[in-house]
Amino acid sequence: MAAAVVASIAAIVAVAASVVGGTTAQQLPRRETMGKHRINCELMADLVEGKETGLSLAGTSCFSTMKHRAHMDGDVMITGFFPLNTLGIDHSNSHASRHNFHLQFIFKNYQSVLALAFAIEEINKNPDLLHNMTLGFDIYDVEFRTWTMFKNPFTCLFGKYQIPNYSCMRESRSIAVLTGPSGITSDQIGTLLGLYRFPQLTFGPFDHALSDHNKFPALYQMAPKDSSIATAMVSLLLHFSWNWVGLLTSQDENGAWILAELKEEMAKNRVCVAYELMISTQDTSYIFKLMAVYNEINLSSASVLIIYGDNDSLIALMIFIEQIFIHGKVCIVNCQWDFTMKRKYFMLGSLHVPLIFTHHHVEVSGFTDFVKTVKPSKYPEDIFLARLWFLSFNCSDSESDCITWDNCAHDASLDWLPVHVFEMTMSGDSYIIYNAVYAVAQALHEMFLHQREVQTRGNRKQRVPSPEQLHTFLKSIQFYNRTRDQVIWDEKRQLEPEYDILNIWNFPEGLQLEVKVGKFSPYAPHGNQMSLSEDMVEWGIGTTGTPHSVCSESCGPGFRKSPQEEKAACCFDCAPCSENEIANGTDIEQCVKCPDHQYANTQKNQCFLRAASFLAFEDPLGIALACMALCFSMLTAAVLGVFVKYQDTAIVKANNRALSYILLISLIFCFLCSLLFLGRPNAVTCILQQVTFGVVFTVAVSTVLAKTVTVVLAFKATSPGRRMRWLLVSGAPNFIIPICTLIQMTLFGIWLGTSPPFVDTDSHSEHGHIIILCNKGSLTAFYSVLGYLGSLALASFTVAFLARNLPDTFNEAKFLTFSMLVFCSVWLTFLPVYHSAKGKVMVAVEVFSILASSAGLLGCIFAPKCYTILLVPNRNSLYGFRVKDSRRNKHS
Repeated sequence: MAAAVVASIAAIVAVAASVVGGTTAQQLPRRETMGKHRINCELMADLVEGKETGLSLAGTSCFSTMKHRAHMDGDVMITGFFPLNTLGIDHSNSHASRHNFHLQFIFKNYQSVLALAFAIEEINKNPDLLHNMTLGFDIYDVEFRTWTMFKNPFTCLFGKYQIPNYSCMRESRSIAVLTGPSGITSDQIGTLLGLYRFPQLTFGPFDHALSDHNKFPALYQMAPKDSSIATAMVSLLLHFSWNWVGLLTSQDENGAWILAELKEEMAKNRVCVAYELMISTQDTSYIFKLMAVYNEINLSSASVLIIYGDNDSLIALMIFIEQIFIHGKVCIVNCQWDFTMKRKYFMLGSLHVPLIFTHHHVEVSGFTDFVKTVKPSKYPEDIFLARLWFLSFNCSDSESDCITWDNCAHDASLDWLPVHVFEMTMSGDSYIIYNAVYAVAQALHEMFLHQREVQTRGNRKQRVPSPEQLHTFLKSIQFYNRTRDQVIWDEKRQLEPEYDILNIWNFPEGLQLEVKVGKFSPYAPHGNQMSLSEDMVEWGIGTTGTPHSVCSESCGPGFRKSPQEEKAACCFDCAPCSENEIANGTDIEQCVKCPDHQYANTQKNQCFLRAASFLAFEDPLGIALACMALCFSMLTAAVLGVFVKYQDTAIVKANNRALSYILLISLIFCFLCSLLFLGRPNAVTCILQQVTFGVVFTVAVSTVLAKTVTVVLAFKATSPGRRMRWLLVSGAPNFIIPICTLIQMTLFGIWLGTSPPFVDTDSHSEHGHIIILCNKGSLTAFYSVLGYLGSLALASFTVAFLARNLPDTFNEAKFLTFSMLVFCSVWLTFLPVYHSAKGKVMVAVEVFSILASSAGLLGCIFAPKCYTILLVPNRNSLYGFRVKDSRRNKHS
């Protein structure tokens, strides 16, 4: 396999080298005609094969001696050097196969000759141009792009010399030279023409090397500069979402320029370069360069390859690509590559998809009809037309030893040829030639008008101008052609070209039909510059849809791009968006955070409005807590009613009726204050929640402390000494309640004056909800209030615990101790649970703690008393307790 590849490479390079490098054709001796209606068969075979014969057709049935050219006589001549033949490999066993290579006629290139003839005939028929002068042309074949092939035409162009097989004994009437499409041809010819200021018009692609006016002072490039080709190609990439492409250019000034333009435009649109290659045909290691290109292109993950160059610089590489290497790639090129001579050896389009950018031009009316009328009898001095006719219409007779005109179809026409062999519509190069001829005519016309103005009355004879004079007028020429397109010489003032996008249809195999699938116009509004019919594009064999060319697959909604280290920007990983962030498009670089009142869905691609969340009365949990608060408050009110009803009993009097009433009333408010925590918070309820809770619980706890102190003072009052008795009789314990409450209210005053509670929202704790809650404002003040309340509870518990075993009738110190133990336990448990809870649960924990601590005080202090009052009333007296004590003493 490797040997086959190397052999193929060698053959390809040999063909390319012969095309580009300049193999010299073998000069054959001149042969004479044999008669009026017949020609020697070997001689005609040489004509068909493209060898120099010195013969041409005259009329429909005879031949005459002529130069190897196409000629139309005129007062002023335009000379053209066109590549009409190329080298091909002959694999047959014929006599011609003794030579490794033979000439092949390029059918498509002959349209350039017809475009020149068509323009000149139009100008000669126009009475408003050139007046009494006519234009003519001489077309010479540039077979091998070598200097030896230019020797005879140049001698005829510049001097009076006897040349074998040519008659040049006359004054040269050539006024301008047309060259192209190869830049090499224009360069070689232009070097000599510039010495004489001989106008040279090139119709090939714009070449930056030819824009040096110091080296080529008389050279005019008719093709517009590809100033928008980079934008057009990148627009095509963006249309198909291709962001991972390779670049291949020729290693010359054009390649360096387009490479910089493409990379800049691609960087603007975030299209990455997978690899960039430059090929030089002058490199001695060219074959190894091709192998390196193979490795780079075929092994790359990029499915798109942009190729910018011309036939001369990249022809071998393009053949190489077609035959061996590129599989399933999309090649975007700047012009159509001519593989006509390789058609019998290569299957064009089967291995890759070509998308070709060509300069857009309008159709020239009348050209197609003109081509249909072209025949050898109409242009007897055009040997190229004669050769095309013989090759196309098989003008031969198997019974005859010679080829005669009589065997050709009389109604034969060029429109009989297939489209891929010969196009009837004007090509891009032909359109440039058409404009070039009109430019010369316009310059001549301006020159003649100028001559008339400066001529004296005695010298009215119109002289044929010199090429150097024409060069002076060509510098500033500017006009509108017959299709109303503006033609401007100065490349700095040239309009940006529009481009047609062509695709090669090769199904059925060998069709090679050029189909226009799109257009790019730099003058269209941004976003509408590219128009493309995707359904008309024929992709590679076996491809079911549009190819992809990306380094990394697109990140869908909900993901962001995460760059890969030390790789191009188009190579990335996809990372999911963070909490409450979304990405609602593809290839998003940064996720967008949802506003606080919205939340991200589970797919992280859309923000939804959050539902307000608070512990409402309608919620099941809210209903349960509200019912508990109301039930406990009514129960407390019932206990208060019992105490009021039995206020004169011993147990009520012994436990200080006034403090019991205050404690019961404060407990009612403790139960009811929990209702302030339910429902939608507002500024008033947020303040009332904390103030009411702090004040009523301070009153309740300070009342328990007062009751505990009262028990201690009552026991101490029975001991000798009057001070304790005076404190008990004077009601000093009752002052504990207002003093403690005043201190708590002072703390609340400072809290409300500095940083009071306010309505706040929490959008992070619950997914899809925005929690409406009361912010404590100053946490220091909040914990100061709780700390003060806790210190009162701790003091009450301590005093009650010390007085639990005092031997006194109706001693409630034990119940007070147990109640404060429950109270402290509830609130110590509350703190960690409260800080770990969120949203509704946090509020529910606070409400439950209020109800639990209040219920603990109610149950532990008043449940035993109510039991005694209601169920064992006989013990609710001093006599009952004394009987019980005496019985206990007897048993002991």
